[in-house]
Amino acid sequence: MDELDGLGARGRRRPDVLVVGAGGAGAALAARLAEDPDREVLVLEAGPVPSAFPRELLDARLVPGARPGHPAVRTYPARLAPGMPYTAARGRVLGGSTTVNGGYFVRARRADFDRWAAAGGDTWSYGRALPFMRALETDLDHGAAAPHGGRGPIPVRRTDLRHPAAAAFRAAARELGHPDEPDKNAQGPAGFGPVPSNTAGGRRVNTGLAYLLGAAAGRPNLTVLGGRPVRSVVVRRGRAAGVVTEDGTVVEAGETVLCAGALSTPHLLHLSGIGPAADLERAGIPVVHDLPAVGAALSDHPQIIVEWTPRRPLDEPSGSWLGGVLHLPSAGGPAAGDLEILQSLVPMAGLAGGKVAVPGMPLAFLVSVQTPRTSGSLRTVSADPDVPPEIGYGYLATGADRRRMREAVRAAVAIVESGAFGEVCAGPAEPVPVDDDRVLDAWIRARLGTSQHTCGTVPMGPAVDALGRVHGLRGLRVADTSILPAAPLRGPAATAVLIGEIVADGVRRG
Repeated sequence: MDELDGLGARGRRRPDVLVVGAGGAGAALAARLAEDPDREVLVLEAGPVPSAFPRELLDARLVPGARPGHPAVRTYPARLAPGMPYTAARGRVLGGSTTVNGGYFVRARRADFDRWAAAGGDTWSYGRALPFMRALETDLDHGAAAPHGGRGPIPVRRTDLRHPAAAAFRAAARELGHPDEPDKNAQGPAGFGPVPSNTAGGRRVNTGLAYLLGAAAGRPNLTVLGGRPVRSVVVRRGRAAGVVTEDGTVVEAGETVLCAGALSTPHLLHLSGIGPAADLERAGIPVVHDLPAVGAALSDHPQIIVEWTPRRPLDEPSGSWLGGVLHLPSAGGPAAGDLEILQSLVPMAGLAGGKVAVPGMPLAFLVSVQTPRTSGSLRTVSADPDVPPEIGYGYLATGADRRRMREAVRAAVAIVESGAFGEVCAGPAEPVPVDDDRVLDAWIRARLGTSQHTCGTVPMGPAVDALGRVHGLRGLRVADTSILPAAPLRGPAATAVLIGEIVADGVRRG
């Protein structure tokens, strides 16, 4: 195997563990495994592995993944619902989506861990997972005081709410009777609070920086190679022997862990002949292992943008594009809150254009329904790796889906039209027909998007066990948000890192 530019590339013996993907989970997993000096770890990342990141990828006031055509992003054609095409974006660079996302770093809720433990056992109970959540972070607001961590690689800082629009959001939430929730990572009652973020001093700290460009970079037993897309897993006599890269190179390893993300990992398994046999045969792929659950379900969070017009010019944000966030339960929904109203202090035109300030443009709330639900699927239609899979989110398919989305939009409009928010807001940027369910449904459908929180495509239970081991095959694991049976009640970035930590611990314990 030729050596490419990377971290610690030493060209040593066959790796004990081969990690495919250096994103939220993969970077954490590889760094933790390499803490054992006798274990040789090789990471293959499809995107570049820079020794230093460009400034615009580190600026916490920008969201590179929102910029069309950004070189650090890979896109996938998808359908949000029948007749509703969409383009899903994922990071394709060291750190994966933690390099290009919004820096939202909120823990899953206890109810999520209860559901995951039901599928994967006590490994995924909140009590068992909490030490790992503490170990991965340095909480810059609370330090090591429980339930937080003070010595982990990921810095966590909450938005300060000093921006006039953020302060007005807090006042509006109180006016409307929503409780305060000052620490979104402490499992308190759902309400309004600042957003925990993996940023420090206005700098986004992705998992590449946190785990692989720090102390781990000097470990002689860790090799990280960029520009190495993987095409398939090699399976011999029921055991994964390694992978085949884009250029046809076979890379063998004692154990292979797929951390390519919830869209790429199931596609890679399908291309390897691992998945629903009938679908693979129709796509012209020889069946290696019939595993119907791979790609059979997909879970994500539908999202609507509600924009508002500032009453006067507002200063650009200083440390983050994020303001505050409100969580509230839908009618009959979980007390932990399944509706989210997330504040952007940068106009949507600025996020899409890579600019912090766009004078005269409205500001926005990102309004999501985060009820745990699997409504979509991912199906591979060709043996050609360059032919994308068919990805469907299945949004708004039920009356309950549409009702929750209406509730979320109405809650956001109530914030915009409140007296307290009127201190900074001249009103909605466009009329929102909140008084008529049928008209509001059409308004939502015309503006529907997604939070890019995909999970559940290789789920614990039917596809893998609690530590990501693929059922029926030896030497092969999955460690990314694919394994979560359904997306959590909060965005999954922090949980992706947690997956890397938990699976690494499982590998180390044998």
